Amino acid sequence: MSKRSKRIGQYMALALQPVMRGAQQRSDIQRNLDHIAELTRAAIWLTSIDLPVRLIAIPEGALQGFTDEIFDWDHVEYVERTAIDLPGPETEYLGDLARDVDAYIVAQAKAKHPEFPERFFNCAFVIDPRGELVHTHYKMQVFAREHSTVPHDVWDKWVELYGEGLDAFFPVTDTDIGRIGCIICMEGSYPETARGLAMNGAEIVYRPSYPEPYVANQLWEVQNRARALDNTMFVIAPNPASYLPMPDSPFPLDTFGGNSMIVDYQGQLISNHAAGGSASYAAGIIDIEAMREYRARSLWGNWMKDLRTEQYRLIYDQPLYERNRCLLQPPLKHADNDRVVHAAVERMYERDIWKRPAYMTQETPGLHD
Repeated sequence: MSKRSKRIGQYMALALQPVMRGAQQRSDIQRNLDHIAELTRAAIWLTSIDLPVRLIAIPEGALQGFTDEIFDWDHVEYVERTAIDLPGPETEYLGDLARDVDAYIVAQAKAKHPEFPERFFNCAFVIDPRGELVHTHYKMQVFAREHSTVPHDVWDKWVELYGEGLDAFFPVTDTDIGRIGCIICMEGSYPETARGLAMNGAEIVYRPSYPEPYVANQLWEVQNRARALDNTMFVIAPNPASYLPMPDSPFPLDTFGGNSMIVDYQGQLISNHAAGGSASYAAGIIDIEAMREYRARSLWGNWMKDLRTEQYRLIYDQPLYERNRCLLQPPLKHADNDRVVHAAVERMYERDIWKRPAYMTQETPGLHD
C-alpha cells in the first residue's frame, strides 16, 4: 500500500494572455519578458484576493513569437540568431519573477540542445518558486509550417541518450502543487500525447497555444476539454492575445483569438477568457485533492483504470511517419516539407487506411501542388 500523500490546498492558476512581438534576434526577447512580468503582477494583484496564485502559465510564442515559421527561416540561421539556452538568461529572468511572486511558472521557447548541434527544439519548461528550472519537455509533434526538430526526427540518438521509457518522451515532474506535464500546441491535437503524460502520472497539463481559425471554430476548446476528460486531469491552456510579427510592426494582429482557458478533471471549463486582442488572463481554482479523490472513488469517469492496453498496442504496431529525418540534415523549409507531408498522406492510401475521394487517383494532376 502506498503511503498517504501530503494534502495540497486549493490555489489559483493563471493562464496568461500576453501581447507578443516577433523576435528577430535573442535581444528582442527582453521586451516580451518585461511585458509578461507586468501582466503577471497585475493578474496576481487581482486574482490573489480569492486564493493564493501558485501556478502561472505563459503561452507558446510569448517569448519569441513565431518568426521562423512565418518567414520560412533557415533552421540553422534560427539556431544562431534566436534560439535560447535552457537554462539561460531568459529562464534566469523568469526565475527571478517566480521567486518574487512565489509561484511556479510554466512557459515555452525554441531552444538549443547540447547534444544536437545546429538544431533547435520547441520546449516547454517549468520554473519553481525558488527560481530553479525543474522540468523540460521537448515537443514531439509539429505541423507542416513549423521548423522545430522533434525527438522522432533524431530517434536513434534520442533513444541512445534517454532510453525508450515514458520519461524520455512524456516527462512529468512531481511538485508541491501537483504533478505537472506539458504538451505544446499541435501535440494537443493528438490524444496520445496527453495520454502518455497521464500514464506517467500527470495531474496538471500545460497546453499552449492555437491559432485562428481553429480557436473561433472551437477545435481549441474541444481538444482541451477532451484531453482533460480523457485523462481525469486539469488542463491549463494559455493562448496569446494580439501579435506583432516584427519588433517594429505598427499594428497588432489578432491571429490567435485569445480564449485562454482552464479545464477541470471532468472536462468542464472553470475559466475562459473569451476575448482576444489585448493582454489579459484566465484564472481558476485548482483543487488537486478533489481530483485525487474522484480518481480514487469513481467507478465511471476515471477512464484510465480500465485500459486493456494489449489490444490498443495493435493500433500502433506498424510505423507510419519517417523517423530520423533530421539526424543528418536540419528540418526542411516549407516547400520541401510539404512534399514529406504529402508522402505521409499517400501512405495512408497505400495501406488502405484511408479511401481516396472519388475524383482522385494517384496520378491526378496537381494533386499535391
